[in-house]
Amino acid sequence: MKSFEESAVDQAEWDRVKTRLKQEFGDSVFKSWVSPITPASLRNGEVELSVPTRFMKDWISTHYAERIRALWNGENPSVRKVTLKVDSARPAEKSVTQSGEKQARAPHASQRTASAPVRAASVTAPVFAGGVELSAPLDPRYNFDNFVVGKPNEFAYAAAKRVAESDQVSFNPLFLYGGVGLGKTHLMHAIAHEIRNRTPHRKVVYLSAEKFMYSFVRALRNQDMVSFKEQFRSVDVLMIDDVQFISGKDSTQEEFFHTFNALVDQGRQIVLSADKSPSNLEEIGDRLRSRLSSGLVADLHPTTFELRLGILDAKAEQLGVAVPQKVKEFLAHKITSNVRELEGALTRLVAHVQLVGGQLTLEAAQDLLQDLLRAHDRRLTMEEIQKRVAEHFKIRISDMSSARRSRAVARPRQVAMYLSKQLTSRSLPEIGRAFGGRDHTTVMHAVKKVEELVKLDTNFAEDVELLTRMLES
Repeated sequence: MKSFEESAVDQAEWDRVKTRLKQEFGDSVFKSWVSPITPASLRNGEVELSVPTRFMKDWISTHYAERIRALWNGENPSVRKVTLKVDSARPAEKSVTQSGEKQARAPHASQRTASAPVRAASVTAPVFAGGVELSAPLDPRYNFDNFVVGKPNEFAYAAAKRVAESDQVSFNPLFLYGGVGLGKTHLMHAIAHEIRNRTPHRKVVYLSAEKFMYSFVRALRNQDMVSFKEQFRSVDVLMIDDVQFISGKDSTQEEFFHTFNALVDQGRQIVLSADKSPSNLEEIGDRLRSRLSSGLVADLHPTTFELRLGILDAKAEQLGVAVPQKVKEFLAHKITSNVRELEGALTRLVAHVQLVGGQLTLEAAQDLLQDLLRAHDRRLTMEEIQKRVAEHFKIRISDMSSARRSRAVARPRQVAMYLSKQLTSRSLPEIGRAFGGRDHTTVMHAVKKVEELVKLDTNFAEDVELLTRMLES
């Protein structure tokens, strides 16, 4: 590897980026994840960063690489990409004092939630032997105050609030599930923030199932299983995100099962999240599946148009920008499956106007978000919708464009039109043409009819929701 002096990386630029990262994420995150990073090279607009371990590479790539890129691009516009590599010759940084005394560090001492400050002096994050922090960092933006509540997520939100505000176990476990970008992680972080603020003496551990597995493997490799068990089984609240990650990993499941039982027996709270309900998680043992289903299971449904508008209103207020209603409605119609992408699209529009100038108009949004809108179109086509709906209702795909008007055919056709309007960026005339050359008013009638039936017929609503979830997955 080239030395730092031999690379084209400007040390002053990196120092300024690090200063911004420390201001944004706080001392704890900075020491754990940013300090061990060493710039390796800058070639053709791509900065390569070196870190000592694969786990650190994976974590930084997922959680901080994009922010590093954005900050560095602000310092040097030629920087367009950030990648990480593992330099196994480097020793891993240790989060301990020179004397070897382990410090229980306050997570995100510089961070603040909207509801109350994090009391850094009294909140401790459990650590493993050797100083490796057990709990993952919490995002200060994710709290209950800025979680936009609507019909699709109100039950999950109420359950999360109850757990966060209860000193005694409420539902054990609380299992949150839903598709990507619907708010599971936001609620998990909000619960952790609330508990740490209300009862700072309680040990709250939040981490991904992936990190749980890595910690388990590390303990096995270091023959330190006693310390591993003591650390995980001494917490007051254990929160594990993306439980589906341990599917098919039998040894990790076994250890998690025993940890689960030990905490429940002690009356400790467990909060879990996944992309599917416990009954639909593949390659999960029956014993563990039964345990996961034994508490309260709360589903975060796909967002409605009204909820997406509310999310955009909240994001615009956070950014301090007046966004035209037409622009918000355009985004809410076009980006339907992922709240993160929805918020990111608005942030991108606002940043472009602020940095380059111009007006935040519907035309500007259509122009600046072409790549994002094309990506959504590529992910889901009307042909796919027709095929999936036909399979679900057991009709022929040709019936979607036929002249048949029997209810057994007409109703599925209306559902497919409705889903085409909700899940693609196609216009009403385009949808009509794809369904046997029908007029756009026919499509409008189908959309209205399905919306009415969803409110009146529970079974029909479940069919539409299931199809929506399958098509968005």
